[in-house]
Amino acid sequence: MAQTATTAGPVSADPSRRARLAEFWYYFSENRGAVVGLVFFIFLVIVAIFAPLIAPHGPNAQYRDAVLVPPFWQEGGRAAFLLGTDAVGRDILSRLIYGTRYSLFIGVIVTTIALTGGILIGVIAGYFRGWVDTVIMRVMDIILAFPSLLLALVLVAVLGPGLTNAMIAIALVFQPHFVRLTRAAVMTEKTRDYVVAAKVAGAGNLRLMFKTILPNCMAPLIVQATLSFSSAILDAAALGFLGQGAQPPTPEWGTMLAEAREFILRAWWVVTLPGIAILVTVLAINLMGDGLRDALDPKLKRS
Repeated sequence: MAQTATTAGPVSADPSRRARLAEFWYYFSENRGAVVGLVFFIFLVIVAIFAPLIAPHGPNAQYRDAVLVPPFWQEGGRAAFLLGTDAVGRDILSRLIYGTRYSLFIGVIVTTIALTGGILIGVIAGYFRGWVDTVIMRVMDIILAFPSLLLALVLVAVLGPGLTNAMIAIALVFQPHFVRLTRAAVMTEKTRDYVVAAKVAGAGNLRLMFKTILPNCMAPLIVQATLSFSSAILDAAALGFLGQGAQPPTPEWGTMLAEAREFILRAWWVVTLPGIAILVTVLAINLMGDGLRDALDPKLKRS
């Protein structure tokens, strides 16, 4: 009988987990825009992983006999360059495909840094309160008082232009949002009965903060991380456009826009196509974030 009870434990946990996943997918899939965003995001991940196999040309390969060639459907276009070429004869389609790698990499790194730091600082502020909370939140308020892009631009100017410094600057700018969100969630959960029971049972502060309270605060943080992912791509493109982010000849979408500014009137595809790539990617991730909010926020769930 003891063996039966032991083997029955893990079996009973699986249906509960499957039920939670099924419930999550039910509410997520009710938002059609979120499903479209998820499908497009998966497509971007596949493109980024298999870029060397998908791209018809190298991202920096120059064809001197094909400068500013229009897309293939326009007069003068070539089948070898489906979306045309830029001012030095590089294939736009190949650069957009390789640019997907940079955009997703920027989003992952920036969100990871901001989320990790924000959770750590926010949990400390929300759990200990007092002067620790006051000092932390006043620093966060000072950061939030500046326009995010302007502050990121100042930080990059201090650190020096480049993709790495741009990602660090954007992560620092995004961190207060995660700190405030984590602090508010921890303050709410701290007074719950299960936390009081764990404290009475002898759990230490670290266990209470990161094992007991934090797992129950993750839903809003996941949603915020998704939205910050798209904002990171947008801000990195803006810094690249201003010459403070990724530097040429890196095929990053913002840098591609910066290089093509002077050709906006006579070669529309050089400017328009990277802009559309940024627009569609950010829109898809934002739609996916809305679906995550619907699925993870109990107040939005309909019975």
